[in-house]
Amino acid sequence: MTPADLSRTVLHAVRRAVDEDALRAPVPARVRVERTRPGGSGDYACAVALQLAGPAALPAREVARILRDRVAAAPGVGHVEITGPGFLNFTLDAPADADARASVVRAVLDRGPQYGHVTADNGTLHRLHHPPEVRAAVLARTVGHLLRAQGGQVLIRCTGAADPDWERLRAAVAPRSGPREHHGTGSREIRPVPSRTGAAALLERLGPDAALWGLVRPAAHDRAPLGDDLLVQTEANPLFLVRYAHARARALTRGAEQLGFTGAYEQDVDAPALHAALADHPGVLASAARHHAPDRLARHLESVARAFFDLHDTAGPLPVGDEKPSAAHRSRLALAEAAGTVLAGGLSLLGISAPRHL
Repeated sequence: MTPADLSRTVLHAVRRAVDEDALRAPVPARVRVERTRPGGSGDYACAVALQLAGPAALPAREVARILRDRVAAAPGVGHVEITGPGFLNFTLDAPADADARASVVRAVLDRGPQYGHVTADNGTLHRLHHPPEVRAAVLARTVGHLLRAQGGQVLIRCTGAADPDWERLRAAVAPRSGPREHHGTGSREIRPVPSRTGAAALLERLGPDAALWGLVRPAAHDRAPLGDDLLVQTEANPLFLVRYAHARARALTRGAEQLGFTGAYEQDVDAPALHAALADHPGVLASAARHHAPDRLARHLESVARAFFDLHDTAGPLPVGDEKPSAAHRSRLALAEAAGTVLAGGLSLLGISAPRHL
């Protein structure tokens, strides 16, 4: 594991802690790790816990403990120790079990977009109710998709007059619920901070995909920013980043077909952040469904996309120049295809299209 890999692993742990509501603090753009100074502990050290302690309103050592528990199991990390006021110290291990990583990649490719779904009906009926407002309707629909992906049955009802334009945002215009049904056992009201803009205006200005991302990406208790930046075609726009990563993964598959080879995970690939993100996907889906929080899935897809581009930009899956396709190329391609598959499945659950060309 390189220092850059370790930095991404720690940053991924911060995102996971925030997504799981174990840490309430802004996720930094990057995390810096340094070689341990003489007399220190481990191979590398990091001060991110001290950086996050103030915004999280927690002692730095408590923040370090939260992050340690999430970094310690990462591939390539042998031991994590907390020293001083809250420094994280990492001792790197020999490469983790390659068979475990290979099994995750193969599971993704075998299950396709259904990876992380629970196929057996768990018998649970979820009754969701929402006010007659566009963001509430979209979130109720998306939460319904997540609950069904975990084996549940879902009944969605609106507590007022529905707007036909919701259908253009891929949210069903559900019948109005009665008082008894609304207060029945097992009912849950989906009531996010309302959108200041109605469905028709959002569709006209942003189109369905950007409007849906803008409505589901923020946590329900936060206001949804629905500016024109959702349409920006650069990697600074998280929606573009996720969809572009999917399109690039599909382009790699097409390129490999033209060169006469296919993806197969035959050789371990040094991409800890991407391996971790793929392995985390079933847990993220379960957590997003349990907490009625599709924003967790949206943020996870961003993590998968960033990790995909780390692989794409540093260890290309396709041969270059006079290179011949090797086991390394086939394995990187399989890993890239697995990332694209997870992105496609996640976007589908959010109701957003995943174009093969972008």
